[in-house]
Amino acid sequence: MASVELSATALQDLDGLIETRSLPADARERVKRRLELLEAFPRIGRRLEGRWHNYRVLLGPWRWMLFVYLVLDEEDRVLIVTVQDARAADAATSE
Repeated sequence: MASVELSATALQDLDGLIETRSLPADARERVKRRLELLEAFPRIGRRLEGRWHNYRVLLGPWRWMLFVYLVLDEEDRVLIVTVQDARAADAATSE
């Protein structure tokens, strides 16, 4: 099983989304439960293209929330590099 970690940037992104999107008090617990999926299935998210081609993406507990991550095989871990709102023009899934 892979370990799943959030980068400092991803933690800041998550805090910002919790605040600006008025997410419920249990938002962090929902995120944690969603990310547990990556422990057993690190490649479950689709591979991104373009400038994000080395990354994968997993939808969060809300349909608009994206977890952009790297699979680090040699370290048996998954690193969440950013948490984004898929509706934003600069989201990793935007063209």
